[in-house]
Amino acid sequence: MADPVTERPLIETVDLARHYTLGDQVVTALAGVSVNVARGEFVAVMGPSGSGKSTFMNLVGCLDKPTAGRYVLDGEEVSAMSADGLAEVRNRKIGFVFQQFNLLDRQDALANVELPMVYAGLGRKERRARAEASLGKVGLAERVHHLPTQLSGGQQQRVAIARALVNDPRVLLADEPTGALDSRTSLEIMALFQELNRQGMTVLVVTHEPDVATFASRVVRFRDGRVLSDTKQAPMDAARALEEAVEEAA
Repeated sequence: MADPVTERPLIETVDLARHYTLGDQVVTALAGVSVNVARGEFVAVMGPSGSGKSTFMNLVGCLDKPTAGRYVLDGEEVSAMSADGLAEVRNRKIGFVFQQFNLLDRQDALANVELPMVYAGLGRKERRARAEASLGKVGLAERVHHLPTQLSGGQQQRVAIARALVNDPRVLLADEPTGALDSRTSLEIMALFQELNRQGMTVLVVTHEPDVATFASRVVRFRDGRVLSDTKQAPMDAARALEEAVEEAA
């Protein structure tokens, strides 16, 4: 893994702001946020509803454009890009994982994972090979032809993670990735995120759950559209926590 001290941050935001106009009122969702994320970090983004954390993640994920400020992703200025430009950056550099999995019910795991590569214009043979490799990485090599309805919630989320990884993104953005899962399955997913992070993947997780945030090495808390705190911590080991949970249940 590259040295985060000497290397330029993967994510750089400078005075990032987002305002919305509702009738004759201007609502400030984000008010001048400056946050850097180094390559290979595991960051939890927390805050109550309306704090600005979701707006921040939408901007970092190139799903929205800032009203003011700058955003540099992987050395590329994206703040003023067109919608088409943002879409191209999203497909190349960002992998998304959502709470509700967002899988196509009538397509098997392999086809779901292939989908981003269809948009990228890759050929069928390469799509299949990369999708199989990605599913293997998340422990689903034996489930490639299963439909989402034939998989557990945790397995469906693993398919979603495989799909997010298949284009070799620079950063993995996860929005409440354990929100639809039970506590044991949540530990499995967080252990997978930690393993991916150990392999060099930069991970940002939006969560309102303090237990989930304990597995990150840094926690950024938002309130009223601003960063309330930004602290580093020694992360808990999700794999060990999972082992303990299994032993207690036995």
